[in-house]
Amino acid sequence: MSSSHEPTTDAQLHAFIDRQRALLQLERDAEIERSSLLLTNCSPKLLEQRGLALGALGTASVGVGLGGKTLVELERPSAWHTDAVFPPHSFRPGDIARIEENAAGSGGKKAPKGKKTGAGGGTGGGEKSMKAIEGVVYKVTDTRIVIALDPSETSSEDAEIPECARVVKLANSVTYDRMDKTIDQLEKTGLPSTRKADDKSSYPLTALTRVLLGISPRSEPSSPARVEEIQFYDPSLNASQKEAVRFALSAGEVACIHGPPGTGKTHTLIEIIRQLASPPSSSTSLTSTGTPSNPNQDQEKKPKRILVCGASNLAVDNILERLLALPAPTSSAAAPAKLTATRIGHPARVMAHEGVLEATLEVRAGRSDQAALAKDVKAELEATLDVLSGKGKGGAKARPRGAERRKMWDEVKALRKEYRQREGGVVRAVLGESQIVLATCHSAGGRQLRNHSFDVVIIDEATQAMEAVCWVPIFKAQKLILAGDPMQLPPTILSTDKSKVSKKAKDGKVADRKAKRRPGLRPPRSLETTLFDRLERMYGPGIKRLLNVQYRMHAQICAFPSATLYASRLKSAESVSAHLLSDLPGTRAWQAASDAESIKEVLGTPIVFFDTAGCEFYERLEGSGDNDTKGGGGAEEGSKCNENEAGVVKRWVERLVEAGVLPSQIAVITPYQAQVTLLTSLLRETYGPELEIGTVDGMQGREKEAVVISLVRSNEKREVGFLKEKRRLNVAMTRAKRHLCVVGDSDTVQHGGPYLKKWLTWLEANADVRFAELE
Repeated sequence: MSSSHEPTTDAQLHAFIDRQRALLQLERDAEIERSSLLLTNCSPKLLEQRGLALGALGTASVGVGLGGKTLVELERPSAWHTDAVFPPHSFRPGDIARIEENAAGSGGKKAPKGKKTGAGGGTGGGEKSMKAIEGVVYKVTDTRIVIALDPSETSSEDAEIPECARVVKLANSVTYDRMDKTIDQLEKTGLPSTRKADDKSSYPLTALTRVLLGISPRSEPSSPARVEEIQFYDPSLNASQKEAVRFALSAGEVACIHGPPGTGKTHTLIEIIRQLASPPSSSTSLTSTGTPSNPNQDQEKKPKRILVCGASNLAVDNILERLLALPAPTSSAAAPAKLTATRIGHPARVMAHEGVLEATLEVRAGRSDQAALAKDVKAELEATLDVLSGKGKGGAKARPRGAERRKMWDEVKALRKEYRQREGGVVRAVLGESQIVLATCHSAGGRQLRNHSFDVVIIDEATQAMEAVCWVPIFKAQKLILAGDPMQLPPTILSTDKSKVSKKAKDGKVADRKAKRRPGLRPPRSLETTLFDRLERMYGPGIKRLLNVQYRMHAQICAFPSATLYASRLKSAESVSAHLLSDLPGTRAWQAASDAESIKEVLGTPIVFFDTAGCEFYERLEGSGDNDTKGGGGAEEGSKCNENEAGVVKRWVERLVEAGVLPSQIAVITPYQAQVTLLTSLLRETYGPELEIGTVDGMQGREKEAVVISLVRSNEKREVGFLKEKRRLNVAMTRAKRHLCVVGDSDTVQHGGPYLKKWLTWLEANADVRFAELE
């Protein structure tokens, strides 16, 4: 892993940190501005249509969560809604949200003037205006949303939930605060001169930090230990996966795993976790002289404590589900013990896998031996809240008033303090016994892990996470393993600052090229430059290992991305290289009643391209201010939709379903949120939620047997917007397993740049091209 760059100077580190701060501030400002504009300029109904608000909600229950937080569970009451299921929305666990009085015109009843409910949903007296309360989305189901309110927000009688409330999504300043604090820590670690005289905190400059920043004397990764004879727990690993495992285990400070679509990146990470957590006795080889190849051989054999992080809750839950699904250890004395894993934060899929809920810190803490001490206080606290809300003995009539009510709120405050103290000891005990801790990168900086350290931190989806948030867990470990694919979508960035790095930095790059050195630490051009990207530029391809066998796509679907983005190194496993929709059991009855030509047309073709060129299926602008990356594009551009193209998509989905393909096996994806809304209106009533309809960004990391892509763009100016982002296109086409259908205007799309032109040429040569006007 040789690199010939010069060690980072203090001036370079200053420039890097200053640029990170500036870019993070721009991004914070952009998110606040977007949130403010939407909340100020959009009607309540429009906010709901855009998935940023849920209106006319009532309080279903109130409980107490970790840290003494009040958990307010809200639902759509039958008095105000005919359907208890929430409409489409963008609320996810961890989002910042505001609970406020339901505004007139937001689709539901407005609470009577002066009537308001306490933290438990009861009514209080007085005519004063209702104060909005902010919290964090704790859990979301189809019919309930739980908001965790910080004790500081609910420790007085003034914090009350409206009888008829709405929840509004806000800019997430907490994440930026944590990233800013982490950048400050990075500065004090790498530049001791910046510390204030009265700062007595410890900022150890570890070997890992030195390598990541290129700081002397260990400015480059140390030579990997020789690890040859590994007893793999999973015998199904292919050669590239086994090599990635060896590389990750042998690396001294950092290792990157490049996992293109469908190559079993998570599968590989699970093996790495198992090897680290309970390494077989022969995991370290010996040299020819019989001495350990690694001087720390005994240390290497010891089970490691691991922090597993991801850019999203879904990524973390995915790994946790895989860990929970591992077979139980055998009775053999040589077999590893059952791994203990604890999930911190807000699981996104607790309803999909009961084991995920069982592994959460909250549940494990509640069932620990030490929990009984805290349970009594919690029960008393919840009983007091019930009385305040009118849900205790005697009901609403017994609800306290005036001085008695204020006194009870003081009791709540004292009980919360006592509960947090007792609970803190329980949490420390549970985490202390956990060999594997899982959290999002952001959640790893929470108070629960404040004084915890780990041997190794693994970050999945590292190419979708901003570098600053990756440093949150990095400071807790001695070794780093990054996994991701830089050829898929980068972190979603709202700010549009395109300012270049300083002239001094650019001059440095020129000097590096002339000296044939790899660039050292340089200020990033944008927040899209991830830690994974930067390390590869600093240290070359030797810093990573590529997983090169994909188990998802038909070979024809895989061919174009492999050739253009993965240097033709991505191969299709034999088990998937020729699989088609016609192989699905559900299609057999239709095939038995159909002729060979029809079967080939619908089920026997891996790639279909409906070309709308010449049909005048022009796009149109839907509103303005939509955000089309992860549901949006720019406030100036607005969101695009294409009604005629949507009609083509609808007809093809109908044919697939008629042929026996289940709606749950199909995904309809498009780059534009307005097209998602249009397609949903055309298809949802017929096929229900089983048919997935969403943006390209929302499908990253997912797969379906059949994928239909609506490109939307068709105009006389031949503008394609962000369709020209090849990583977005790569994500779109690599979601499909057996069948990929593309609907679009070749005359417009091919003018979107060299990559799109190459793709259209490839489609014409390799896909079954059909003309939409004939359908």
